[in-house]
Amino acid sequence: MLSRVANTLYWMVRYVERADNLARLIDVNEQLLLDFESLDSERLRGFWKPIILSTGDEEAFHELYDDVGSDQVIRFLTEDIRNPNSIVSCIGHARENARTVRDQLSDELWEELNALHLFSRSADASRLLAENPPRYYDMVRRASMTFLGIATSTTARGSGWDFMDLGRHLERADKTTRFLDISTYFPKGAEGLESASPGVLHWSAILRSCGAMGAFRTTRQEITAKSVINFLLFSPDFPRSVRYCIERVDASLHRISGSYRGTYANDSERESGKLLSSLNYGGVEDALDQGLHEFLDIMQAKLNKIAEEIFETYVLLPERIDLKPPEPRPVASAISDWHAPQTQKQQQ
Repeated sequence: MLSRVANTLYWMVRYVERADNLARLIDVNEQLLLDFESLDSERLRGFWKPIILSTGDEEAFHELYDDVGSDQVIRFLTEDIRNPNSIVSCIGHARENARTVRDQLSDELWEELNALHLFSRSADASRLLAENPPRYYDMVRRASMTFLGIATSTTARGSGWDFMDLGRHLERADKTTRFLDISTYFPKGAEGLESASPGVLHWSAILRSCGAMGAFRTTRQEITAKSVINFLLFSPDFPRSVRYCIERVDASLHRISGSYRGTYANDSERESGKLLSSLNYGGVEDALDQGLHEFLDIMQAKLNKIAEEIFETYVLLPERIDLKPPEPRPVASAISDWHAPQTQKQQQ
């Protein structure tokens, strides 16, 4: 596959995932505020500012807006095309990427994404956002899930699919860490949630932002900081946990290169393997002992490193990769040594 096509498919899906996650985040926090109508402007700033900080777009926000209020933050994250990471901008970027590889996509997939793009730029969308925000964000979420479902059912399982799956799970892991990181930005009392069980309200909102409330309930745990952090970082089964996402990232990278799991053929596989290992053998105590913000900050840096190595390996200079003399293959584990002959037997 051409590196340009691979990169385009990767970013197409990553932008759709980003729009979906932002819609979840804004909708949940808007609805949470309905329970606290008495908040004054200062306490509202204390509520919304951490959300801007968690997205990493605080510099861009302050260049465009003077005040950190509900209207400003919601506009910036939803429909302000001056923000390259707003929902409307992300949908536009995804559609533009899809347009350049139109021949690689099914008709149904292109039509769904194009319809979402046209809706997001329409007067109907602006009117719906002003009159019924929950409905607007629900439509974005459902369109994103429909896009994913169509991609899953109409895309051949080749390198193109692997790059799409790679982008989706890298973005999802990044957003899960950022949702968890929101709480670390709140100054004491700034939430204005001094009523009973503020911790439950806050951590419930984070679970809902990640679409995790139903799955978390099946574990029959109480909603506490420790249980939610453990579930969203280290669950091996929940599709939006960081551990699950990195497992999928590592698997996609090895399918693309053809190398065996437990070994690495390039630096992107090496970085994903290191992060996966730390999640497989780590636990919530590690995050709390180190400090949640510091732990998540390091994890976000590792996710960025994986993305940089993917770009370096498959997009930036593919001709250099082809011409570079092969390096000695890392010593495979006992499992990999056993797996190779078994795979050959199955193919005979």
